[in-house]
Amino acid sequence: MKYILTLLTTFLLAVFSANAQQSSLTFTPQWLPQAQFAGYYVALEKGFYTDEDLTVEIKHPSASVNATEMLKNNTADVISLFLVSAMKARNEKFKLVNIGQLSQHSALMFVTHKKSGIEKLNQLDGKRIGIWKSGFDEVPKALMQSNNYEVEWIPILSSINMFMIGGIDAMTVMWYNEYDQIINAGINPDELNTFRFADFGCDIPEDGLYCLESTYLQRKPDLEKFVQATMRGWKYAKENKEEALEIVLSEMKKAHVPTNLTHQKWMLECMLELMEPGTKNVKKGELAEIDFHKTRNMLKEGNYINSNISFNSFYKPVLK
Repeated sequence: MKYILTLLTTFLLAVFSANAQQSSLTFTPQWLPQAQFAGYYVALEKGFYTDEDLTVEIKHPSASVNATEMLKNNTADVISLFLVSAMKARNEKFKLVNIGQLSQHSALMFVTHKKSGIEKLNQLDGKRIGIWKSGFDEVPKALMQSNNYEVEWIPILSSINMFMIGGIDAMTVMWYNEYDQIINAGINPDELNTFRFADFGCDIPEDGLYCLESTYLQRKPDLEKFVQATMRGWKYAKENKEEALEIVLSEMKKAHVPTNLTHQKWMLECMLELMEPGTKNVKKGELAEIDFHKTRNMLKEGNYINSNISFNSFYKPVLK
């Protein structure tokens, strides 16, 4: 009996010791659950974070509190954020740093009905363009401003209704999201004209991973493990898309977010394509210095920022 108790005590101490050594980390995406964040859900579900001795909680933002605010009030350790949004925050003396750049390209585009006759970008001059109330307006406005086009910006929610009923001449959409929603609503692709920002010199990378500079200095090993497991999650999602989509739909169901498999499948394919560097001289998960400077210059010209943020102070990659 004494021998058994000794073994049990040893086992419990080992378990306690292992748990004590495992770090915890809270990650907040910049939006509600969807396939845009499939790699994180997969990494959590498949135990990739646990393999790195990390306990990770994925906590989505609410309608009233965004991801940046959650980083500020220390309810999140790492967040995902658009590059332009992160640079604006840094300009406002909020010391966040980029520890990994997942998206390598812009998914932003304008879309018009072909029957409108708007087939070229300059034909948007003087027109009414729908743009989200929730932000992400820097690149669309910079594109129009750089071409000296005067447009009327119409604030819209995430709905495509205004575009569908002809209340606006064009709509700002994400290739992986609202564009596909329009198609699913019964409009054929050949009934639309699309203007990909990437084709007009505004191929600005979007989703990146950010933490406080203090967190980077204090917890770099944990951050390295988090990014490593996350990249593994995206790799698994690419190689096992059906399983990844099941995991995504499960997360959306738990959060009571309505969706359908077809749309999430489209979004996953788009996100995987956007993560490919292509001709850029960087690896997956890295921020290209040329993209940083292009984005900074665009924001300065549009008067969104006024400081010369340096690449080395902003970008702190944790993967070797």
